[in-house]
Amino acid sequence: MSSCGSIRGLAVLVALAGCAGAPADAPARSAPHAPPAMPPAPAAPPAASGAAAAANGAAAGAAEPQATGSGVPLDAPSTSEGAPASPPPRVARGTGTPADRKLEEGDAAYASGDFAAAERAYRAAALLDRRDPAPIVGTQRAAIARAGVSSEYNGAPGDKTLLAAIPELKRAVKLDPEHAPAHLELGRALLVLGRADAALGELARAAELAPSDPEARSALGVAHLALGHLQDAVRELARSAELAPGDAERQANLGTALLAAGKTADAIRAYERAARLSPADARLQNDLGTALLAANDPARAVPYLEAAVARDPARATYRSNLGYAYHLRGDLPKATALYREALRLDDKLGSAWINLGNALAQSGQLKEARAAYEKARAVDPADPRVKAVMDELDAIERRGAAPR
Repeated sequence: MSSCGSIRGLAVLVALAGCAGAPADAPARSAPHAPPAMPPAPAAPPAASGAAAAANGAAAGAAEPQATGSGVPLDAPSTSEGAPASPPPRVARGTGTPADRKLEEGDAAYASGDFAAAERAYRAAALLDRRDPAPIVGTQRAAIARAGVSSEYNGAPGDKTLLAAIPELKRAVKLDPEHAPAHLELGRALLVLGRADAALGELARAAELAPSDPEARSALGVAHLALGHLQDAVRELARSAELAPGDAERQANLGTALLAAGKTADAIRAYERAARLSPADARLQNDLGTALLAANDPARAVPYLEAAVARDPARATYRSNLGYAYHLRGDLPKATALYREALRLDDKLGSAWINLGNALAQSGQLKEARAAYEKARAVDPADPRVKAVMDELDAIERRGAAPR
């Protein structure tokens, strides 16, 4: 688990900030687009439940936006942990003791990406001072990183490395209840396991003990977002972004929280800052594009969504989102082609099947539209969006009239 976070693990996909956050891939609610019958799914802010989503975020990726009417969610922003924009937090204190020198050795190895060496150094420090929680925190952080565990909210709900880390991190907290890094690492591990309720108290305590730590603020914001506490999430993620203005992930996590709270214009500005800070990041281009779709501005969204596809052509959701943008612009052939490309990459992408069906229905291809909806139903028989579009298609066929 990296030292920074983004909001991707929620249904939104909320990714953990700190290096989340976050996001994102999450459906959301927004002012409904008013197209003809069988419209494309409206863009909406990521949902902050079941998210990253988040984180997917999703926020919940952590998280697909919820459709309005017969609309369908996009691969919206999310919250999860990402690569740190700055060196990870140190566990050494600089006291010069033999144990602390080993901690410094571990910190240096961790920062260089040699997690196995970091873990060995931290374990050596633990042998030199068995009452210090810092070596425990370092050891578990390195073990989690070495195992390549997902850093997204709810990204690894049954991961054995995380499950083994929990009792050790609780032991660190018990050794020194005032040690902020122990509370923070425990809270972050709980977030990745999807246990936002349990994480919230640990992260609140970490932020209380270290109020100027952007990572503690970010992880606390992700926990609030996962639990649907939108005002609290915006407050904490805004503070984290203020403390680390050069960190793209923190700006993106703030954008996801703002989008979930319905503050679309503010979310767009946060995503714009993130995209400027990390222009090569496909996810940030997608997040900005989907936020612009939530503002019903597909013309501005298209260049960002095209950039996301160009940077990560194998990501089906990015291609589907681009198709949705063209759909909103009325270019049904282009939208249909992009939906089909997305489904060739991932035939389990229910929102793409529904939007493909909508585009086909709008083109008068009702039989083909029904087949697409059936595919969506096969992906998730309980999806209420599928029932809505199928009911609408049934009504159109009963009237014997093609969609307008």
